[in-house]
Amino acid sequence: VQLQASGGGLVQPGGSLRLSCAASGLGLDYYAIGWFRQAPGKERDGVAYIINRSSSEHYADSAKGRFTVSRDNAKNTAYLQMNSLNVDDTAVYYCAVGNPILSSWRDSRSYRYWGQGTLVTVSS
Repeated sequence: VQLQASGGGLVQPGGSLRLSCAASGLGLDYYAIGWFRQAPGKERDGVAYIINRSSSEHYADSAKGRFTVSRDNAKNTAYLQMNSLNVDDTAVYYCAVGNPILSSWRDSRSYRYWGQGTLVTVSS
């Protein structure tokens, strides 16, 4: 099983990025997908989550209204569209796959597989 996260980079404040998480060795349609981030010196924190069957979405307060999580089961790929980025969004972003219960979606221990991370730097 591999999760390949990509799409990170350097962006100015107010800009946008779309992260992708391509899966191989498993079908994403059977799993929920979480997006996490870890800033330097901070713990890994969940920012967005999409359930497998209903595609219901959930976001951390810091991401609401700016980030959108989506999935394309046909392409076996998940996405995180990030708009209105600010310097506080600078972090390594990870995608994760599992079947956490809704109340535990931000708990990294609830996920079985992880991507390698992609760095997002927001700076002028």
